Parts: sequence; structure tokens; C-alpha cells
Amino acid sequence: MGITERKERQRAELREHILQVARDMVMKEGFGALSMRKLADAVEYAPATLYLHFENRDAIARELCVRGFQELLAVLEPAATVKDPAQRLSRLAEAYLAFGMENTETYRLIFMEDARLSADLFQDKQEGPGPKSFALLVRACAALQAAGRTLDATPPERLAEVFWAGLHGIISLKLTCSGFQGAPAEALVETLVATLVHAPKPARRSR
Repeated sequence: MGITERKERQRAELREHILQVARDMVMKEGFGALSMRKLADAVEYAPATLYLHFENRDAIARELCVRGFQELLAVLEPAATVKDPAQRLSRLAEAYLAFGMENTETYRLIFMEDARLSADLFQDKQEGPGPKSFALLVRACAALQAAGRTLDATPPERLAEVFWAGLHGIISLKLTCSGFQGAPAEALVETLVATLVHAPKPARRSR
């Protein structure tokens, strides 16, 4: 390995180390605890070194958002392979809920800290973990509609957005309003799915 390749590898390793320490800091103390100076102390480098890799704290946070969404996508993908449309929607809901409730700081960082942090994830409508995750929900709703299991002819994209909004609302309520003594999140998700999934429409009899 030449000197240039070695330097590039060392640079990539340091960048990865900075991100890992930043992630650990956010997971333990919340996003508010993340600062360039505190992070520099944690990785034992001068703050100026961090700025060689990241423009500012928001740049680090955006990278963590992308990685967090990649983790969410990885959780949703197995559920999206279920063939039965109703079961697929239910599995997607369960997977999404589990991710949000088990990775609370990651979920907060992606969806609940600053809208600017995740805005870049949806600039490209096709690529990236954000659009790909939403596409899984759209396909699930389209399959449900094709099977005659939805109430009306609402576009699958809108059904998916309502589905996502419901899941996000449930998780947000549980994370930010713990004093409210409502139903368990799992029960709320079951109700949400039940409102979207209807009995198969009877086949028309031929005359």
C-alpha cells in the first residue's frame, strides 16, 4: 500500500471513529449534548481536526440521520417480503414500532429534532433510505388495494402517508407524553392497521 492510499484509509477510519463516538454520545445523552468541542475531547483530537472531516455539528447530525434511516430501512425490508397484503402491512407496522421504541434517540434524531437534518434524505425521490422506506409502504398499500382490502380508491401513496403518519404519531406520543395513561403502543398500532385493512370485497356473480 502506497503512502497516499494509507493516508486515505487513515482519514476514512478517523471519520468513521468520529461518527461512532458522536452516535454513542447522542444515544447516551441525547442530541442536545453533541457539540464539536465535546466531541473533540471524546475522540482526543483538536477541534480543528474535526472540521477537516465535517463542516459543523449539523453535518455530523445529518450523517447520523442517514445512517439511522438506513437502519430503519433494514428493519422494514424483511417485513415487506410477506406476501399476504394484510399481514404485510401488520408486519411493517410492528417493525416500525419496534424500531422507534427500541432506538428512541435515533428516532428522535431522524424525525423529532430539526426538520433540516432529514430534509436532504427526500430530495431524491428514488434513492436514499428515506424514499426507499416510503416506497415499501406504498407498495404494501398498493397490494392491499389490489386485493380489494381498502375502503375506497384512495391512491396508495396517500394511504401510505396516512399509515406512516399514524405510526409516527403513536411513537411520538409515547416518547413525549409519558404521563398520558393511554393504551399500549402495540394496541394502538393494531387499531391503526385495522382501520386501513377491510374484509375482501365479494366477487361479482356472473349472470
